[in-house]
Amino acid sequence: MAILPRPARPGALLADFRAFLRGQQRHKLFFGLLAVLMPGLIVLGFYIDADPGKQKPQIIYVQNYAPGRTDSEIVRQNIADQKILDAKRRERQAEYKRLADRLGIE
Repeated sequence: MAILPRPARPGALLADFRAFLRGQQRHKLFFGLLAVLMPGLIVLGFYIDADPGKQKPQIIYVQNYAPGRTDSEIVRQNIADQKILDAKRRERQAEYKRLADRLGIE
């Protein structure tokens, strides 16, 4: 017992299409064409919008470390980096606090 139907020949497809075109239901042809064109236009819009030439190159700088660093040097560097991050966070928090004060948000 087959679950899926047998595949149709291309000739059967063409015969069905010709019979559809010769039929009395011309409005179905219009709506069928419209049903194919609308998704095609949407896909074309995404294709045009996804032009990779519009993006500027993004430069990522990586800090190089000496391979022979000691654990104490790593800890000192982490503490210094954390102080910089904390200062940036405090400044950002102060900006939001000033904005909240101007808007009357508690």
